[in-house]
Amino acid sequence: MKNVFKVLSLVIIITFVSCMGSYEEQAKKEMDKIENQVALDAEKQYEIAKKNGSDMDAYVHAGMVAAAYLQAEDEENYKKWKEIEKKAGKKVGL
Repeated sequence: MKNVFKVLSLVIIITFVSCMGSYEEQAKKEMDKIENQVALDAEKQYEIAKKNGSDMDAYVHAGMVAAAYLQAEDEENYKKWKEIEKKAGKKVGL
């Protein structure tokens, strides 16, 4: 009977540990989706600022987009938006 209890306990522990890994993986995927959505929302805000605001507004929002891609660990888009920010900065004399 003790061996049955030990085996059953081991099965429960293994199941619990494997489920925890699955939850962590799912949480990571959800965070990645959220971070990417934040970056896309920042791009939309940049477009609005560029269209309706001043050159300084566009510059500031380009920096915000770059920061959002940095947070999302998207190096390619981060570089792209840093370049856009740099060009916008030149336009406002920075």
